[in-house]
Amino acid sequence: MRYSVKGVCSRFVDVEVENGIIKSVKFVGGCMGNTQGVARLAEGRKVEEVVSILEGINCGMKGTSCPDQLAKVLKENFM
Repeated sequence: MRYSVKGVCSRFVDVEVENGIIKSVKFVGGCMGNTQGVARLAEGRKVEEVVSILEGINCGMKGTSCPDQLAKVLKENFM
């Protein structure tokens, strides 16, 4: 499923969750190396674990980040 993100360079994040486990994550836009790294680290983990790790990470003065936006998507849609 594709979700819009706000306040970051990425435009969307595609997330697949099955039985509370993150199966796949793909960011559309943003810093490719960083978003690929975050996606790979999230895959195979429980939604709650990833939210607790990524929630609240900021990118500069934006007040959010791509990892934080992933945590928001997961929290709002899968918890």
